[in-house]
Amino acid sequence: MAIDRTELREKLKSFFGFDSFKGNQEEIIMHLLAGNDAFVLMPTGGGKSLCYQLPALCLPGTAVVVSPLIALMKNQVDAIREFVHTEDRTHIAHFLNSSLLKSQIQEVKDDVLSGKTKLLYVAPESLTKDENVALLKSIHVSFYAIDEAHCISEWGHDFRPEYRRIHEIVNQIGRAPIIALTATATPKVQSDIQKNLGMTDAKVFKSSFNRPNLYYEIRDKANAKREIIKFIKENPGKSGIIYCLSRKKVEELAELLNVNGIKARPYHAGLDAATRAANQDDFLMERVDVIVATIAFGMGIDKPDVRFVIHYDVPKSLEGYYQETGRAGRDGGEGKCITFYNHKDIQKLEKFMQSKPISEQEIGKQLLLDVVSYVESNTCRRKILLNYFGETYEPDNCCSCDNCLYPKKQFDGREDMSTVMELILSLKENFKTEHLADILAGASNSIIKSYKHHKHPLYGVGKERGQRYWAAVIRQGLVLHLLDKDIDKYGLISVTEKGMEFYEKPYQIMITEQRTFTDVDDDDDIVSSPTKHMAGSGGGDQTLLAMLKDVRSSMSKKLGLPPWVIFADPALEDMSIFYPITQEEMLKCSGVGDGKAKKFGAEFLSLIAKYVEENDIVRPDDIVVRSVPQKSNKLFIIQCIDRKIPFEDICEAKDMDMAELMDDIESIVNSGTRININYYLHQVLDLEAIDDIYTYFKEDARSDSVDEAMRDLGGDYEEMEVRLVRIKFISELGN
Repeated sequence: MAIDRTELREKLKSFFGFDSFKGNQEEIIMHLLAGNDAFVLMPTGGGKSLCYQLPALCLPGTAVVVSPLIALMKNQVDAIREFVHTEDRTHIAHFLNSSLLKSQIQEVKDDVLSGKTKLLYVAPESLTKDENVALLKSIHVSFYAIDEAHCISEWGHDFRPEYRRIHEIVNQIGRAPIIALTATATPKVQSDIQKNLGMTDAKVFKSSFNRPNLYYEIRDKANAKREIIKFIKENPGKSGIIYCLSRKKVEELAELLNVNGIKARPYHAGLDAATRAANQDDFLMERVDVIVATIAFGMGIDKPDVRFVIHYDVPKSLEGYYQETGRAGRDGGEGKCITFYNHKDIQKLEKFMQSKPISEQEIGKQLLLDVVSYVESNTCRRKILLNYFGETYEPDNCCSCDNCLYPKKQFDGREDMSTVMELILSLKENFKTEHLADILAGASNSIIKSYKHHKHPLYGVGKERGQRYWAAVIRQGLVLHLLDKDIDKYGLISVTEKGMEFYEKPYQIMITEQRTFTDVDDDDDIVSSPTKHMAGSGGGDQTLLAMLKDVRSSMSKKLGLPPWVIFADPALEDMSIFYPITQEEMLKCSGVGDGKAKKFGAEFLSLIAKYVEENDIVRPDDIVVRSVPQKSNKLFIIQCIDRKIPFEDICEAKDMDMAELMDDIESIVNSGTRININYYLHQVLDLEAIDDIYTYFKEDARSDSVDEAMRDLGGDYEEMEVRLVRIKFISELGN
């Protein structure tokens, strides 16, 4: 069917109301209308759907669209029916998947057989069913559209085994032109898709992966929840998506945001379909500002004004990261992409892979290493991303990522790059980045020893710099095209022609100092997170800290209590960092519970408030982050102790050991709650021993240290005995 460009533009206006095409949409559609195969690489928001929707409406027959998600199909069908203004618009597009009842499936089949349906969306699982193959054999298929085509490749970020059968089923039904579309595909994934679909000769339409309106930033995860709340409150009324890897974390974070006055909804596969649909609709209709979701959310969602995408957990691959961040700023407006990272997240993801086949583990680890390279790098993030997708970004500074806006110190790295190349060229075979970095850093492991690389002349030559540094040098070599990584062989590194020229005549290349990330986990309650990270760091106001210690000393003498019973040093250090001026804010400090704040807090708060005012101090945390009540054992423990239940029975009831129970009891009394453990204490210690330890803490102890107490008491008592008496002492005198 011949359609010229003028007629095509008229149909674009008639069906969709658009006056012109975007990017290379017109070229793609004309190519498909001419009966040719097409491979379309187009970033999220580039208008992929139109590339198969418009030709389907123009051509005789029915276009079969293979799509991975049921929710995505429904959205696409609803959207096309809304756009197309014809009497038959309810029949013009359908989807066929497991969500339909038998009567609904029959209605779809009747419309398809009558020729009314121009677009039929099917899940890959549905496409393989015999009855559906028979149905499609009996009609004229105008073409096949394979959406989210990266699902075909094992190297893609969302591999679906069912996608690899599409070519076989297409041949059963009858060959017609194929258009494969994806927003994310590395050269390796692109090649894999084309081979699998039998379309290696297809014309490739590749749009630039550069999204100049997006800002990319990586943050240390040590204090993620607090930073997320602060960021959202500083951007009121803006829509955003927060991605987490687990359903549990999605629920917890959504609840935390709501407690802090942010309208948020969870979205994950564990919710029932009605709840998922309602939450998604609330987001699209702007009844809520934030969706907290697993990666299941966002595919095909038509919301152009998402202003931020936050990854609470680091993604499993750069393809996934690119696609998810691509949901920000689809209208060309502001789009901030912030990812929180620590090394523990990578360890968790590696652990999840252990149950998979070895080949899948190898691919998964390689994809993860690419993520680590990206987040830990100090090179322009846009340059790294585009290089990953086979595109060169020429400018040295994109002016829209954290590394470009806040550059680290650089130095000439030609000598170190030459050392890396010397090592690669000296080895009989090629190795992965981590192995090469291990050799240079002098690591000792079984793989190094099995290859006898611990005897290599370059082994340990860069020991003082560490493994991560050498891995970063190799990454820099890849970005500069001095080195190459063979994806087919799981990431083996070699020297390129350009690299050989550099090796023979080294020239200046600037390498950036490495950024470090903490191993602090943000999974704890929001109240304790910042203090665990910062307390004792010496970063507080030393003048205020000295004044607070003076107040504590004065109060100690007046009450006849050791200073640490009133507030321990970490609590005062936190006060010198956060400048709390209310009891509620004081609860954010280490070891300060409601009881202690009420009993001892007033004088300290008064001093801090006066100090802040007199010194015109801008407090670092004007946003008070409210915590979600935690489901803990503490209330149960308090109730059991009130009823004088033996500690062993409490442990059995909650499936915990004695050490865990002691930790919880100490936490209870340290926060200011008074309990009476005499009934149990008298079972394990005689009165004379209790009195001896009690007197020590009252008169001689310089701190609340158990180890110090055991030394001072001459080793006469076991650790458990000292801890029990200390609990009694703090509870009776401090609470």
